[in-house]
Amino acid sequence: MLRVLAILGLAVCLAVYPAKAQEAAGAASPEIWTPPDWVKATMDVAYGEGAAHRLDVYTPLRGSEGKRPGVLLIHGGGWRSGSRKSVARVHALPFLEKGFVVAAIDYRLSDEAKAPAAVSDTLQALDWFHRNAKLLQEDRDRIITAGYSAGAHLALLAGMVDKKAKLGPTSDVAAIINCYGAADLSEQLTRKEAEGARAWLPTGAEGVEMSRVVSPITYVRKGLPPVKSIHGTEDPTVPYEQSVRLTRSLRRVGVTAELLSIPGAKHGFEEAVWHNEVYPQVFEFLTRQKVLR
Repeated sequence: MLRVLAILGLAVCLAVYPAKAQEAAGAASPEIWTPPDWVKATMDVAYGEGAAHRLDVYTPLRGSEGKRPGVLLIHGGGWRSGSRKSVARVHALPFLEKGFVVAAIDYRLSDEAKAPAAVSDTLQALDWFHRNAKLLQEDRDRIITAGYSAGAHLALLAGMVDKKAKLGPTSDVAAIINCYGAADLSEQLTRKEAEGARAWLPTGAEGVEMSRVVSPITYVRKGLPPVKSIHGTEDPTVPYEQSVRLTRSLRRVGVTAELLSIPGAKHGFEEAVWHNEVYPQVFEFLTRQKVLR
């Protein structure tokens, strides 16, 4: 598989990630995007044995001749919808323009497997990304996770979960980009707007315990990677206060944590906000963390 991955350079089409706010949380669009000619796309790579254990790798063919930073890009959709195709245009391209190798992943959704399956899948995908860093010309010390909505929750856990949780292989990351992800699933269980969380978690007492196990806030401790959170102040799906609380908790134990608040925004942003407000500050943060050089 590794040799096949090394020689595959495919001309591909991807589902465009839409600009509208509700779709920005992770639902796929029927529109098609063709990557620019300076991007090599290697599609439908298996990182595990299941049908959902697939990822697409995008590599910029211009710029740095040395090792590149890498980003594991994780789609949203309430753990029950969306796909790796849904993050291509708005979210893969900005990272590619900065020289990142991008791996956009799929994971098992709630109709196939309840929590913590999506977490275990994400950890497995991150482990694959690390193990193949040399082949992909990545710098293992500059691999980050980035996600949107449910994908942001998974991006947080991928960088924060400890071995004691026994959710999957743990790998170091250089930073985490959390775009309106849930930090506390136990709080989400009680909110009528959080149907996705309730559908993903088991029912009854098992669900209550699992909500704790799969909550990033559970794993706050010293030594975690820097976290940049981005959240709309009027988010009805994942309350803005969850990112406020996470940022404060991380700072309290000495972890670098920043929150970019988008006044009046709900769950997801217009495309112009991504390009003009969010990504410039994300990349400035990553430069200060020495992920970008």
